[in-house]
Amino acid sequence: MNSLENKVALVTGASRGIGAAVAIHLAKAGAKIIVNYTGGLEAAQQTVGAIKSAGGEAIALQADVSNPAQVKAMFDAAIAHFGQIDVLINNAGIMITKLLKDTTDEDFTRQFEVNVRGTFNTLREAATRLADGGSIINFSSTTTRVMMPTYATYVATKGAVEQLTRVFAKEVGARGINVNAVLPGPTNTELFTKGKPQEVIDRLASLNAFNRLGEPEDIAKTVAFLASDDAKWISGQTIGLNGAMA
Repeated sequence: MNSLENKVALVTGASRGIGAAVAIHLAKAGAKIIVNYTGGLEAAQQTVGAIKSAGGEAIALQADVSNPAQVKAMFDAAIAHFGQIDVLINNAGIMITKLLKDTTDEDFTRQFEVNVRGTFNTLREAATRLADGGSIINFSSTTTRVMMPTYATYVATKGAVEQLTRVFAKEVGARGINVNAVLPGPTNTELFTKGKPQEVIDRLASLNAFNRLGEPEDIAKTVAFLASDDAKWISGQTIGLNGAMA
């Protein structure tokens, strides 16, 4: 039996990149998938199509995670369709890299709205609506462990996500729910590589022990393990997925 057989997983920001890889990998492990997206309907449908082509079950649901009403509606629709939600993957996020002195109020607010409030909104719903014995995996970033100029506000949001993870793990543990955060390093996605000269990509790849970028599947495998019953004793942890970069 697959490790996630009969479980239902909601993956935010799952229309592309790491989120899509996670959704597809969880489906291969037996889970039924809710592919959340904000604006990329076509990409979300492609993720759903890939899951269905491999024999899995999936639906796409639009919601801006920074909007609490849309998050509630997404949970309503997911539970109406599948009957429950067992696994929540908080992958949705945005990154704006600027020197702190050049960061606008709008840059600051937008990142906190999506990265922190978005995670807060889904956790608040999950507090009463995730199935007993469920699992939550929040996405932080390895940039919280390294001091990289231009990442100050982004790192601040991800530091907040890590603290939400630690506290929430203790708040929902009585229901058998474990809560962890994963911290990917540089990963080979279009979002990461787009606009970067090859020499910059190579330099960032050289910062880990394996001298390569991570692949979305590297991240997805660990997320699938943390979502499985084999990982129930792991909770409140922040786990670096970065090839020993930091």
